[in-house]
Amino acid sequence: MQREPRRACEVLEVDVDGTAGLSAALVAAVSGACDRAEDHQAALVVLRTRGGGGTPGASVPDIALLTKWESVLRRLERLPAASVAAMWGPCAGVALDAALAADYRIAHPTVELVPCVAAGEVWPGMALYRMSRLSQRAVMRRAVLFGEPVGAQQALAAGLVDEVAQEPAADPGRLVGRLSGVWGPDLAIRRELLQSSGAEFEAALGGHLAACDRVLRRRTDGA
Repeated sequence: MQREPRRACEVLEVDVDGTAGLSAALVAAVSGACDRAEDHQAALVVLRTRGGGGTPGASVPDIALLTKWESVLRRLERLPAASVAAMWGPCAGVALDAALAADYRIAHPTVELVPCVAAGEVWPGMALYRMSRLSQRAVMRRAVLFGEPVGAQQALAAGLVDEVAQEPAADPGRLVGRLSGVWGPDLAIRRELLQSSGAEFEAALGGHLAACDRVLRRRTDGA
């Protein structure tokens, strides 16, 4: 039986503005890109991430929405298509979450990965989990424990970004040519080999949500 010819690669772009915080619209936008990537025979998801403040509690209305956000990021990590994060400036909150969930990260020289701080303590988000899994270097330990920003060159040396470029998303054709052929269920399997097991992820997610809930309750009680 003759195989169906492969379609041209579709580039699916999503803007993730860390300053806008977490919203149902953002969850829907990333989920929609995942839908199209799963339906298309060849796709490349490009997340344009930037910005973010140090008070995630103000942008996390409730744990239910946070749970949906982590679910869609986990779905992004399991897509049968490659994903790229094009990163600018400070990268915190949902921007940091999305960037760390991508397969390939291209950072502008001004990029800083900034663990958020809420009520005087580092926000216990899953970005910390992903940072620690991607790199065990000392710079990551200081970021996870004390919230120290990680500059672009530090992130490159630590393996948190793959390139540093003046225009992270200026040449989508280059990305398409390099990554559009990376497609299919085997891609998800290879990701799992690089990451922790599903059971370890689910355990980390449960602890993360509980810790975030405690931070939000303290912020409410102190208001």
